[in-house]
Amino acid sequence: MSRFFLSAIFVALSTSAFAADAGKYQAVLGDCAGCHGKDLSGGVTLMTPFGKLVAPNITPDKDTGIGNYTADDFRAAMKTGVAPGGKRLYPAMPYPYYANMSDGDVAVLWSYLKTVKPVKNSVDINQLHFPFNLRIVMAGWNALFFDAKPQALEPGKSAAWNRGAYLVNGAAHCGACHSPKNMFGADKGPLTGAVLAGWYAPDLTSDKNAGLGRWSTADIAEYLQTGRNAHSIASGPMAEAVENSTSQMSDTDLNAVAVYLKDLPASRGNGGAATGVETQMKAGKDGYDINCAACHGRDGKGNALFPALAGNPNVLQVRDDTIARVVLAGTRAVSTAKAPTAPAMPSLGWKLSNQQAADILTYVRNTWGNAAPAVSAETVERVRGELHGGS
Repeated sequence: MSRFFLSAIFVALSTSAFAADAGKYQAVLGDCAGCHGKDLSGGVTLMTPFGKLVAPNITPDKDTGIGNYTADDFRAAMKTGVAPGGKRLYPAMPYPYYANMSDGDVAVLWSYLKTVKPVKNSVDINQLHFPFNLRIVMAGWNALFFDAKPQALEPGKSAAWNRGAYLVNGAAHCGACHSPKNMFGADKGPLTGAVLAGWYAPDLTSDKNAGLGRWSTADIAEYLQTGRNAHSIASGPMAEAVENSTSQMSDTDLNAVAVYLKDLPASRGNGGAATGVETQMKAGKDGYDINCAACHGRDGKGNALFPALAGNPNVLQVRDDTIARVVLAGTRAVSTAKAPTAPAMPSLGWKLSNQQAADILTYVRNTWGNAAPAVSAETVERVRGELHGGS
């Protein structure tokens, strides 16, 4: 065998290995494990307003996965939302965002997925209500809401800004959770916050109350890398996103995302003036001092382990689902390589009535310079019902 032929084989293998390694990073950027599981064999249930979708098996198993896909099949699914055989995908698989990915990034992702261990796992994907379970309706959805044209570079912006825009609006698909939806489940606003599976994915614009206006680019990058910063701690679905995706992103990409988010225009209005009733505020202060001050401080500034509540955008969101959920059910921060300690917030639902929880939250949302709508006992009651399997 000639030296030239051996060299050609080595180059081909090296190129393939390089592509798979680059593709693994694309899987991190896209948080593939968040929906498809750490082994990518699927089975994770996604709750939507239209019923249940179960994430499919995307390992190279030929019977139950995507082992029979070609590179062109994979590209079409990622960038047009159409799988082999003309099968139309639902945007829970965020192809409207993946359409912004370059063909090169999609290609290396495919190279990586071909190296994943095949797992035989048949998934009943489509559990949507009629008529949404009929995939043909997606043809109309795409015609109305899907623009397959890739995102263009903004010549007046920095390289970091453009990279951040590419990530946020592409592989990272941040708007899938953080952008409000219309009645058909399509985005209707740029990253101004949305309800997701009982949590409120907060405003990511530069709004100084509910958004990231008080955060520096370093604050944003730190939060994405470690799951916490001086302002907040990730919980719920965001903690999972940090664990599976953002904590594994490069420093350069984290900074790029932060630069882009800091430049988003303020949403203006996702916070608002204080509306807490005086009696709620008084009762809420007493409840806060008893139940919360030991960790978060009487001044609301928190400490090294527990986040500040003063100026915390999670506290100031116009929707109060998430903070009510955290008070009732508790939560645990994500453990990451650079912040391995995972402090927890205990459940207080067992000891607080709906009104007591509402009073404390109203106090927190309107103290230390905070200003946000009051929380009602009815809201807390609804969230409590959702936590216990109610409607």
